[in-house]
Amino acid sequence: MPTRSAGILLYRFADADGVEVWLGHMGGPFWARKDAGAWSIPKGLHDGDEQPLAAALREFEEEVGTRAPPAKYEALGEFLQASGKIITAFAGESEFAPERISSNTFELEWPPRSGRMREFPEIDDARWFSLDTAREKVSAGQVQILDALARRLGVKAR
Repeated sequence: MPTRSAGILLYRFADADGVEVWLGHMGGPFWARKDAGAWSIPKGLHDGDEQPLAAALREFEEEVGTRAPPAKYEALGEFLQASGKIITAFAGESEFAPERISSNTFELEWPPRSGRMREFPEIDDARWFSLDTAREKVSAGQVQILDALARRLGVKAR
């Protein structure tokens, strides 16, 4: 059975940039100096017993440090990643503007083979991007999620 993940893609309509989406920068030393391909929708793993939307809302709160904003969340679909993981994504329109990001953390031996365990945030930054800019910043496997949102909203995607 494949690994399953669920996430929330917030969007808003901006005057100058058309549609904007809210993405989080992946935390930890591997992503620290990367920008292109280092952003993601807030998402996380869930088992078969948990409903995907409930998992997506839970993961959003864990990774961002605040509840997902009230919105009409609509399923964008299931998206197969190169790793074999399946992401179920939900989109919701919002003017989300948290005062700060306070992500949950994960432990990692760092530096490698040092025997020293350190904690890192799952998301170390988050912000709004135009849909075109988001396509450059999001991890390669999640571009299809942005494309699904563009189709749903009837906007032009590159």
